[in-house]
Amino acid sequence: MSPRTRRVLQALLYEAFAIAFVGPVLSFAFDKPPSSTLALAVVLSTIALTWNYVFNTFFERWESRQSVKGRSFARRLAHGIGFEGGLTVLLIPVMSLWLEISPLKAFVANLGLLAFFFVYAIAFTWAFDRLFGLPASAAKRHGV
Repeated sequence: MSPRTRRVLQALLYEAFAIAFVGPVLSFAFDKPPSSTLALAVVLSTIALTWNYVFNTFFERWESRQSVKGRSFARRLAHGIGFEGGLTVLLIPVMSLWLEISPLKAFVANLGLLAFFFVYAIAFTWAFDRLFGLPASAAKRHGV
């Protein structure tokens, strides 16, 4: 599978599962109608989908220049921190405006999602790699 196709498939699957989780959780947590929180989940997911593609493009470029190949736990941890940290910065203003809460309250609200998605990002990427194989940037080369 080409790197671009792999990134798109990974991002789409990741976000489909995310919407299915986030919509109902936000409805329950903020006592908002499911239609509103589902729409918010779609907006957040669209932002996350774009960020996922951009972040993974740069991450894989960096990864391809590393002398040690493969995806160790430390590399997966760095990936999760970088992805979720950047996403948090992008999502706080959106959540604040949509839910009509302060940016600080949006940040606090985002902490629960951040905890879930931090674990989810690592677990999903591991499962995706197991199902579809490692990308060329992380594959171990024979004779090197």
